[in-house]
Amino acid sequence: MPADLLRRPGDTAPAVPVAPPRRRTRVFALVEARWAAAALALFLLALPLQLTGAPAWSWGPLYALTYLTGGWDPAREGLRALGARTLDVDLLMIVAALGAAAIGQVRDGALLVVIFATSGALEALATARTQDAVHSLLALAPATATRVSADGREEAVPTAELAVGDTVLVRPGERVGADGRVVAGASEVDQATITGEPLPVAKGVGDEVFAGTLNGTGALRVRVERDASDSVIARIVAMVAEASGTKAPTHLFIEKVEQRYSLGMVAATLAVFAVPTALGAELADALTRAMTFMIVASPCAVVLATMPPLLSAIATAGRHGVLVKSAVVMERLGQVDTVALDKTGTLTEGTPRVTAVRPLGGSGLTGDDLLTLAAAAEHPSEHPLARAVVDAARARRLHLPAAEEFTSAPGVGVTATVGGRTIAVGAPGRPSDGTDDPAWAHAAYLAGELEDAGHTAVVVRRDGAPVGVLGLADRPRPEAAATVAALAALTGRTPILLTGDNSRAAARLAAETGIAADDVHAGLLPEDKVRAVRRLAADGRTVLLVGDGVNDAPALAAAHSGIAMGRVGSDLALETADAVVVRDELTAVPAVLALSRAAHRLVVQNLVIAGTFICALVTWDLAGELPLPLGVLGHEGSTVLVGLNGLRLLRDAAWHRASRSEDPS
Repeated sequence: MPADLLRRPGDTAPAVPVAPPRRRTRVFALVEARWAAAALALFLLALPLQLTGAPAWSWGPLYALTYLTGGWDPAREGLRALGARTLDVDLLMIVAALGAAAIGQVRDGALLVVIFATSGALEALATARTQDAVHSLLALAPATATRVSADGREEAVPTAELAVGDTVLVRPGERVGADGRVVAGASEVDQATITGEPLPVAKGVGDEVFAGTLNGTGALRVRVERDASDSVIARIVAMVAEASGTKAPTHLFIEKVEQRYSLGMVAATLAVFAVPTALGAELADALTRAMTFMIVASPCAVVLATMPPLLSAIATAGRHGVLVKSAVVMERLGQVDTVALDKTGTLTEGTPRVTAVRPLGGSGLTGDDLLTLAAAAEHPSEHPLARAVVDAARARRLHLPAAEEFTSAPGVGVTATVGGRTIAVGAPGRPSDGTDDPAWAHAAYLAGELEDAGHTAVVVRRDGAPVGVLGLADRPRPEAAATVAALAALTGRTPILLTGDNSRAAARLAAETGIAADDVHAGLLPEDKVRAVRRLAADGRTVLLVGDGVNDAPALAAAHSGIAMGRVGSDLALETADAVVVRDELTAVPAVLALSRAAHRLVVQNLVIAGTFICALVTWDLAGELPLPLGVLGHEGSTVLVGLNGLRLLRDAAWHRASRSEDPS
């Protein structure tokens, strides 16, 4: 976290970081990346010189520098681990590389060094980017707020200095500076960053508001109810950092046995050298046999047997709009047995659309007439519902007359003069004189029917009398139901819906997409989503969370794997997630899971092939006289074979088969 933390005198709560400017770690800002790049460049300079028969003095020093630049850091870390009585595989690789150089296989050793240096750089970059993502969230909360004193004076103060009981003024278009409760004013607040709700929420006296949410057209006075260190935004920061730091470390399949393999290989190499020497063999012959053994028994072939299928799957997914951030992530995706889905922006389009146009009988209006009046009145407004009504009218190619005397009341609606008549569009209500007008009763019935189905209802009034009702909702993506079915088929379980939206909207979406009612969890704050994910994990589930917003970021970090939808995804969600659907195609989620499972099957095949070669070559070296060139040929040949087998997933056909839930391999 940043060093410039603010506390008030005597404050015992955790300090709140000052919101820093948005920053993103550049690749070459990392020491590991610079050393890896230097090692690769030196190797690429030396390789053509050696292959074209240039004298050794021209390429030998370049290889030596490759060993130095790429190997010093893993060697240092390996020696440090050795001091803690742990044999690090990186140290083993450095020893193997030096051993290869000692018996004349300088190029193979240098290649091994470059591979491991590059891997370390990628890991360091992933760690740095996660830290950047946590910092970026802090910019959501404003740095200053307008505090109002008891005598009405206004003063701009840092939000970190606000105390419980202070009153702050939130002007139209400003972000709320602290968690609190409205004591004066009315407005509509966009809470998508916290709850994921697609529509602004009407706020009046007594309603709760959250720091970092965006105020609409009205002015609010808010009494602070939480210290800045305990705001919802601050808790999201803490949850992301905690989940990212405490998630159980995941390794590639082969790394799970690296300690035992490394110890066994070192012991066997020493034995291959020491036993013949003790029995009177020539020192040079024993050393050559031991180095040959180390080369043919080296896990280099096994590592390469593991990586090509995973990297091929990553490349294929990338060409089709899914950015998978590492080979470890690609492997983890195939282990998922439970999928949890966010609602707004993930299963839905993320923006409201007109879903129903209901003119009242006796109004003399057709559906197009009603929509024309409503869109004309709403045209000057910037409210998301207003834009949805106007977009619906434009989609029908309706001509919108000019609106005059436009007014807007937060939480109530808009009023304008259209064609000499007063048109009002807003929340359902009752006649101002309290009479039981049949038209009002009919409008209330239609509005209630739409709201029970999970839609937002607005009533259109002409000269004070209701003439129709419009229904609006955030529509499911066209591919949502097919994606839910595909995920259920892959994992054996129907996906779970986790949303901050209201229960009626969640239930409607679940019914439309095939999610069971018992698997719907609505009205969740970010910490609630984290708890839901951890409950599933505690039940033995391997959970994939698919989301897009800031409110999803802590759960994305806490889940076994996380995928963010790229088009509408927040910076924090995109950085925290393990994979990003760049093209915003929901069907890519089950496809990448199927591709990951195919990659795992190829990894197992390749490990069998590589293990067979290693066993055969080791047996030959121990039981007979394995010529060094033949040992190198067998070792490299097995590597090429498994590499080609892994590259099968590079074909576009692999993605298309995965999209159809077939075996891509």
